[in-house]
Amino acid sequence: MLELPRRTKLEFHCLSTLTIVDLSKVFKNMENVFLKWTLTLCMFCTVSGEECSLELKPSRVVVGFGEPVSVSCEASRPVRVLGWESAIGAAHTQQDSAVQWKVDSLIDWIEEPICYGVFFTAPRQCEEKLNLILYKTPDSVTISSGNHTGAMLEGTEYQLLCDVQNIAPVQYLTLKWYRGQTEVYNHSFSELTAVSPVQVSSILLITPTQADNGAQYRCVALLDMGPEGPQPPPSVTSEPLNVSVYYPPSFFSPDTETLDMAVGYEITLNCTAIGNPTPLYSWQASVPQEKTEDQPILTSSSLLPGTYTCTASNKMGKKSKQFIIQTKSKGM
Repeated sequence: MLELPRRTKLEFHCLSTLTIVDLSKVFKNMENVFLKWTLTLCMFCTVSGEECSLELKPSRVVVGFGEPVSVSCEASRPVRVLGWESAIGAAHTQQDSAVQWKVDSLIDWIEEPICYGVFFTAPRQCEEKLNLILYKTPDSVTISSGNHTGAMLEGTEYQLLCDVQNIAPVQYLTLKWYRGQTEVYNHSFSELTAVSPVQVSSILLITPTQADNGAQYRCVALLDMGPEGPQPPPSVTSEPLNVSVYYPPSFFSPDTETLDMAVGYEITLNCTAIGNPTPLYSWQASVPQEKTEDQPILTSSSLLPGTYTCTASNKMGKKSKQFIIQTKSKGM
């Protein structure tokens, strides 16, 4: 079996034209002319794409890091030599119409296998590069509130940070941000070109409100490599980030309330407010009154007619509400 040494592409390209140079001995006076022909032929003897008589099956391969891979290269016309140029798994055959590139465990991030064919007829040589995607899901996806710790203040802007460790290839990554079950933002990295694992991050700006108190944020790293890739596309989700928001007190019913007092009946003053931290309460009365407890609800049958002011307060602010107790008129 004839063993072909590994050559540069130019040497393979000119394999058939060197025979023409040897024939020039018969036409010694035309040696320089043939040499020019030889150089011209070498410029056009390698083709690829539609003019190439090679077909890769499959033509696009998506394989996970460390997984096996196998691709067949087939020639559609008689071929002298058919082979694969590759850092690993290189192979060639003579006059057979197919040759296989096979690797038991692919771990080479810069692998670019090329199938080449040297033919008996023009074009003498052509090649097809395998569209190969080696991928790796991230080691971890984490979410944090940037350089802030503790509760957030309502109306203040904050950064949430999502870090993705060791993912490849990053150009197929989409980071999706969720608040609860609702997607609020997504970040793609299609402009990046790295093929080996990298670390990337995404920032989400939020200005929390009262409604964000107790909300959960999370980010999902989605690696979508098209129909040839795993289906559904692999994804890794961060642990949720629980958000605590400080906001000032507000009353369920902030308007002043007027109540009629009847002898022997209890009156209830409800000053309940919501806020974070939990509001503290204080009461003031326009008439002499026994000391009232610092509670949001007063229930008593001994309250005197007058104006009672309740104040709910926390570190974010305070709000007040008035209750007016009047004597019930006769006949009512």
